[in-house]
Amino acid sequence: MGDVTALVEEVRSRLARSPGDLTPHRVAEALRAAGRPVGDATVLAVYESLRRDVVGAGPLEPLLRQPGVTDVLVNGPGEVRVDRGAGLEPSGVRIDSEDSVRRLAQRLVATGGRRLDDAAPYADVRLPDGTRCHAVLAPIARPGTSISLRVPRRSGFTLDQLREAGTLTRESLELVRLVVGSRLAFLVTGGTGSGKTTLLASLLGAVDEAERIVVVEDASELRPDHPHVVGLEARPPNLEGAGAVVLRDLVRQALRMRPDRLVVGEVRDGAVVDLLAAMNTGHEGGCGTLHANSAADLPARIEALALAAGLGREAAHSQLVSAVDVVLHMVRGRDGRRRLGEVALLDRASDGLARTVTAAAVSIDGELSAGPAAGRLLDLIESRRHR
Repeated sequence: MGDVTALVEEVRSRLARSPGDLTPHRVAEALRAAGRPVGDATVLAVYESLRRDVVGAGPLEPLLRQPGVTDVLVNGPGEVRVDRGAGLEPSGVRIDSEDSVRRLAQRLVATGGRRLDDAAPYADVRLPDGTRCHAVLAPIARPGTSISLRVPRRSGFTLDQLREAGTLTRESLELVRLVVGSRLAFLVTGGTGSGKTTLLASLLGAVDEAERIVVVEDASELRPDHPHVVGLEARPPNLEGAGAVVLRDLVRQALRMRPDRLVVGEVRDGAVVDLLAAMNTGHEGGCGTLHANSAADLPARIEALALAAGLGREAAHSQLVSAVDVVLHMVRGRDGRRRLGEVALLDRASDGLARTVTAAAVSIDGELSAGPAAGRLLDLIESRRHR
């Protein structure tokens, strides 16, 4: 492997001095000029290595196409790791030099219309195939340039498939079906990689086919299996710093599109103010995802995002209690398995601030137990179903 790497670097250097199309013939000429062996096997090995380095995702391309892969992670030179739903594992693919990782990161980001260099050492883009790419150059990233690829599922899971995968139990599946069917407003919370987007997409796939779903996202990830979905995607500024379209503007546009269900893929900023406002203007069944380490952390997380957008603490909590009916909290175990861990309702504490109250908890072995708000959740579902 080391000999091939040395040949590749030498041929790359020679080809750079005389620009032209990458062909096996030019590779063979460069090898001869360097006094290197030019057997067919050597020429093809060097050619394929260079070709992978300038086409698509390079050496990562086969990993992005493997069934079940959700994340591909590069932590500088060395072995690439992947996640197939059970935690990170070695992929068998290596990138041997920091220069190779840096070139790959810059090419991937460029395909998403952004630049990556010492003046702009990090970027987050969506690749043409829908893969989300985040990259940070060394030395900001250690031990080398970091590339994180989130691979979109080509087709969404159904709720029944989530049950088969262990994300839902029989009881929790029926409960979330009732939440969606009753047009309750809900947020899916959880940590990074806990399966928030996967659950939300599956829930949207269970929405009545007569309803119109308008999805607003920073990066297109939600792909519900539903016949009437309109997606709006935010856009970063171009290389000149112009042309940005932010999530907050898209939420306002979505309200003018006659949505039966307004969905915000993931609330990360001041768009939370517009989402809460929308949910408080008669748009039943609105939903979204939000990063929170527990259901109990949701009010504080909403407060922080709302304060940054200029909405006061009391107003943020009041809007939250009025807008959101149910919290579905996803957890990820030490074994890497993602599952629905808690269903909670929002309530107002004695100090007037919002708090979550558990309606149902799902243990690690799949047992569902009723919480203090179980009766109120069932009453809420029943009242909405008969409207």
